[in-house]
Amino acid sequence: MTTVNLLCLPYSGASAMVYSRWRRKLPAWLQVRPVELPGRGARLGEPLHTDMQGLARQLAAEQRLAASAPYALLGHSLGALLAFELAHELPGLGCTPPLALFACGTAAPTRREDYDGNNWREPKTDPELLDELRTLQGTPEEVLANPELMSLTLPILRADFLLCGTYAYRQRPVLQCPLHVLGGDSDRASDEQLDAWRLETRGAFSRQMFSGGHFFIHEHEERVLAALTSALEPLRQSA
Repeated sequence: MTTVNLLCLPYSGASAMVYSRWRRKLPAWLQVRPVELPGRGARLGEPLHTDMQGLARQLAAEQRLAASAPYALLGHSLGALLAFELAHELPGLGCTPPLALFACGTAAPTRREDYDGNNWREPKTDPELLDELRTLQGTPEEVLANPELMSLTLPILRADFLLCGTYAYRQRPVLQCPLHVLGGDSDRASDEQLDAWRLETRGAFSRQMFSGGHFFIHEHEERVLAALTSALEPLRQSA
């Protein structure tokens, strides 16, 4: 039975362990491997990154072993951009291309206008970050009102916003793997911005929409996992 490693990149401010519960809900052949970013979770003592290209190079070097077996990449929001960069970086280190790339909850790399805008190019203040968290509706109000928790979270979120705001698209040969986009119908990215991911691969492309906002991957977890499984099942058999 061919095992597929699913490398999962977290969204802004989150630890990769947001994906750990998926291990209990996916088939045994699909191995969830959360990719922890420096400065959070088990890597809390490491410096935070604000340069997407530098971070992608570091993560690719760290994930070479996991990518030596058949693998797919998934990321949500910031994580989708990182997963896209890893899809380019890992083959450059001698790894095979991913079986598929799943980009969730963000505009395509070439269509960031009116999405990140210029507002994310400079460090945000604590009140601005709190307003953004309230807009995204993924953090309970009691957490936002906890000074100790916010003192740990806001520096990470500030660095992550800079990662997105200063992201520079680089022209490279397009990917060859299937690229599947998942979006929330009330989220910030428009249909056109999601469909622009199609330009990043010569492989198959799909876009699947879910009701809800930015955190539809949690609100519709069962459907999201079913989409991952159905997309990867035929690919692992031919890997």
